[in-house]
Amino acid sequence: MRKKVTVVGSGNVGATVAHRLADKQLADVVLIDILEGVPQGKGLDLFESGPIEGYDLKIRGTNDYEDTGNSDLVVMTAGFPRKPGMSRDDLLKANAEIVKGAVEQVVKYSPECILIVVTNPLDAMAQTAFRVSGFPRNRVIGMAGALDTARYRTFIAEALSVSVQNIQGFVLGGHGDLMVPVPRYTTVAGIPVSELMPKVQLDAIVQRTRNGGAEIVNLLKAGSAYYAPSAAVVEMIDAIFNDRKKILPCSAYLQGEYGIQGLFVGVPVKLGARGIEQIMEIRLTEEERAELERSASAVKELVDVIKM
Repeated sequence: MRKKVTVVGSGNVGATVAHRLADKQLADVVLIDILEGVPQGKGLDLFESGPIEGYDLKIRGTNDYEDTGNSDLVVMTAGFPRKPGMSRDDLLKANAEIVKGAVEQVVKYSPECILIVVTNPLDAMAQTAFRVSGFPRNRVIGMAGALDTARYRTFIAEALSVSVQNIQGFVLGGHGDLMVPVPRYTTVAGIPVSELMPKVQLDAIVQRTRNGGAEIVNLLKAGSAYYAPSAAVVEMIDAIFNDRKKILPCSAYLQGEYGIQGLFVGVPVKLGARGIEQIMEIRLTEEERAELERSASAVKELVDVIKM
């Protein structure tokens, strides 16, 4: 039997997640939204692409959570989008209410699912979903590090004129301005990146990575990124459904790892059939650890505001 994925929110991110899931033939898809007709129309359009693209998946849109029942995995994209000049923090309270209401419905109809949270501010929204759902921590995951790392790897590959597949690295911390790219663990076909570019250039790439979302928001004028975020979500789903035991940076609920207690923060994790199967702890320098703690403190400030 095929897997079933529900995508909450049929905007650019949600619809593109559904599109990528269909193209990769990973699961049947239900798009759900409060807007009448929009998820139905987008779902039908994707469903009718099947004969051309060669997939036999069931894709539908709905406004009724009962149609999402028995989903294996639910992707939370619903929320107000980020606009130019708006920080992720500005979205906090409004999106917390949206996530809370949606997760309550998800738990009712798909109590055994894995939750991937995309709604911003991402780490605080993952914490909201975790508290509201009552799920174990391995089944609530924030999509953050996979996206931030993709941006980081893209910029390095561009600067060196090499394949993005040669770049290995990751980004730690909250999905915000204080995220922590880690050049010391970044390699190019096994070669430390510090051997291939000067520190000033690498520092500029680190800063561009931190501003990656804002850069796109400012270019679009209305709306925010959705191609790369949706690709990151589907990479995570592929790792889970195919039990790949793939190590990806994700926002995970930490219980003492990295000295952080009771917060969702981006760290490398092993993704498999049970969701997060292991949190990978790596050695950090004093400076790297201080940056991670500073990033975690920014997440805690948001969590404290919404009392989660």
